[in-house]
Amino acid sequence: MTPAEAALWNAIDHTRLPRHIAVVMDGNGRWAKRRMMPRIFGHRAGVTTVDRIVSLASEIKLPALTLYSFSTENWKRPPNEVSALMDILKEYLMKEMMRMVENNIRFNTIGRTAELPAAAIDCINQVKDSTKNNTGTVLTLALSYGGRAELEGAVKAIARKVKSGALDPEAINQETISGHLDTAGLPEVDLLIRTSGEQRISNFLLWQIAYAELWFTDVLWPDFQGTDFLQAVLAFQKRERRFGLSGDQLNPLAGGSKS
Repeated sequence: MTPAEAALWNAIDHTRLPRHIAVVMDGNGRWAKRRMMPRIFGHRAGVTTVDRIVSLASEIKLPALTLYSFSTENWKRPPNEVSALMDILKEYLMKEMMRMVENNIRFNTIGRTAELPAAAIDCINQVKDSTKNNTGTVLTLALSYGGRAELEGAVKAIARKVKSGALDPEAINQETISGHLDTAGLPEVDLLIRTSGEQRISNFLLWQIAYAELWFTDVLWPDFQGTDFLQAVLAFQKRERRFGLSGDQLNPLAGGSKS
């Protein structure tokens, strides 16, 4: 942890950390364009930021970190860019596997990973197997992932159980749906971070962020620092999370100035 990160860490209430932070890592292409470099140059720079943020998340003992790495829509990008992104994924996983083991990080994925190239799937399976007994931060990469596709898959799985008689339709509730999502078993997302100045969800964790706090920054992903990450955590802690209640209900002695 750098001195600047340590100063922010000391200002944070360690008893009220988010359980699960999700990140839309946006801005690699624009970062490269500003330097008159090909887009893939930005993607490689973005991997350095992934290293930085994953290490920090592990150090502060964050329970879960999910990174939007490759969406279902990203398959529409030029074939050479998609191929390069798959190569970067393989390189990252093989390079970081032992560090994940040593730092007690458990590797996880969500999305339609069966659509990835066979070599990438092999790397994913190796890292998952090597880290399956780890008990620290759960690092999840969303790969070939789309929130609507995830919900579609959950609905189909539930429908099959109803059709087979294994599930009573009247017994279906929110827990049933959550249990059929890719993120089953992970904590609720408390904080969603998006870099690069864009302020939209982009089909990411549509069900899971229902009550998440949203934090947007103009910083492009390759420039995103540990201090930015901790500032997001600090901002999260300053917000009043009401979950549909009124300010009076949450703070009856304070007069409940917020509605």
